[in-house]
Amino acid sequence: MIESVQEQYVVDAQGQKTAVILSIEDYEQLLEDLHDLAVVAERRPETPISLNEMKQRLEPHESL
Repeated sequence: MIESVQEQYVVDAQGQKTAVILSIEDYEQLLEDLHDLAVVAERRPETPISLNEMKQRLEPHESL
Protein backbone atom coordinates (compact mmCIF):
# COMPACT_ATOMS: atom_id res chain seq x y z
CA MET A 1 0.00 0.00 0.00
CA ILE A 2 1.01 3.58 -0.51
CA GLU A 3 2.15 5.13 2.75
CA SER A 4 2.28 8.81 1.81
CA VAL A 5 1.07 9.93 -1.58
CA GLN A 6 2.26 13.33 -2.75
CA GLU A 7 -0.58 14.30 -5.03
CA GLN A 8 -1.38 17.56 -6.76
CA TYR A 9 -4.86 18.55 -7.91
CA VAL A 10 -6.00 20.27 -11.07
CA VAL A 11 -8.95 22.57 -10.40
CA ASP A 12 -11.42 24.28 -12.68
CA ALA A 13 -12.36 27.98 -12.65
CA GLN A 14 -14.76 27.36 -9.73
CA GLY A 15 -12.04 25.69 -7.68
CA GLN A 16 -13.52 22.20 -8.06
CA LYS A 17 -10.98 19.37 -8.29
CA THR A 18 -11.08 17.87 -11.79
CA ALA A 19 -7.92 15.75 -11.95
CA VAL A 20 -4.99 14.56 -9.88
CA ILE A 21 -1.27 14.40 -10.63
CA LEU A 22 0.69 11.53 -9.06
CA SER A 23 4.29 10.46 -9.30
CA ILE A 24 4.92 7.51 -11.62
CA GLU A 25 5.88 5.42 -8.59
CA ASP A 26 2.60 6.19 -6.79
CA TYR A 27 0.59 5.56 -9.97
CA GLU A 28 2.29 2.20 -10.58
CA GLN A 29 1.73 1.19 -6.95
CA LEU A 30 -1.96 2.07 -7.25
CA LEU A 31 -2.23 -0.06 -10.40
CA GLU A 32 -0.52 -2.96 -8.65
CA ASP A 33 -2.83 -2.66 -5.63
CA LEU A 34 -5.87 -2.53 -7.93
CA HIS A 35 -4.68 -5.65 -9.76
CA ASP A 36 -4.12 -7.48 -6.47
CA LEU A 37 -7.66 -6.59 -5.32
CA ALA A 38 -9.10 -7.79 -8.64
CA VAL A 39 -7.31 -11.14 -8.23
CA VAL A 40 -8.66 -11.50 -4.68
CA ALA A 41 -12.20 -10.72 -5.85
CA GLU A 42 -11.88 -13.15 -8.77
CA ARG A 43 -10.71 -15.97 -6.51
CA ARG A 44 -13.25 -15.37 -3.74
CA PRO A 45 -15.60 -18.18 -4.88
CA GLU A 46 -12.79 -20.76 -4.77
CA THR A 47 -12.84 -23.34 -2.01
CA PRO A 48 -9.86 -22.95 0.32
CA ILE A 49 -7.51 -25.89 0.84
CA SER A 50 -5.47 -26.83 3.87
CA LEU A 51 -1.75 -26.26 4.17
CA ASN A 52 -1.21 -30.03 4.22
CA GLU A 53 -3.13 -30.45 0.98
CA MET A 54 -1.06 -27.70 -0.66
CA LYS A 55 2.16 -29.38 0.49
CA GLN A 56 0.97 -32.66 -1.02
CA ARG A 57 0.22 -30.95 -4.31
CA LEU A 58 3.67 -29.35 -4.38
CA GLU A 59 5.67 -32.48 -3.45
CA PRO A 60 5.94 -33.80 -7.05
CA HIS A 61 7.43 -30.44 -8.09
CA GLU A 62 10.07 -30.20 -5.36
CA SER A 63 12.81 -31.65 -7.55
CA LEU A 64 12.32 -28.99 -10.25
